[in-house]
Amino acid sequence: MAALPGGETLTELRQAWLIAEDELFGGASPRVAPCVDMRDLGSLLQRAGFALPVVDKDRVCVTYPSPLAVMREIKGMGASNVLGGRMRKPVTRGLLQRVCEVYQERFGLTGGRVPATFEILTVTAWVPHHSQQRPLKPGSAKARLADALGVREISTGEKPEP
Repeated sequence: MAALPGGETLTELRQAWLIAEDELFGGASPRVAPCVDMRDLGSLLQRAGFALPVVDKDRVCVTYPSPLAVMREIKGMGASNVLGGRMRKPVTRGLLQRVCEVYQERFGLTGGRVPATFEILTVTAWVPHHSQQRPLKPGSAKARLADALGVREISTGEKPEP
């Protein structure tokens, strides 16, 4: 079992950096550490040999007094970008100011505060064991889903009636 930040974490900050860098430099590089996508995490667990992986997602939105307060906290918890292949242009005062402006313009709340979204992925998987349930072979069902739902079955390629 594990919990880690998902791909939508700090989406507001990521967008503000990308927009500001693109405006000022004609290109952008990630400035916040990358996070895993929910679908990829389940696939990785299966590839690593785990059985029955389950990934749950929780979104938490926290507000801060300013974009700079968000950035200070991110840096303090060690979540700034550590990618070796990132752009090495230093952050200038003008760039930082533009990032804050974009963040405030696009995401600012009444009263001047700004949101920061955190997506928390909780993962559960098991080591395979002979006693675990196994998926049935395709076509081995003893009952039809359409019958259980009380609807008419529609074959592939058939257009449903309006």
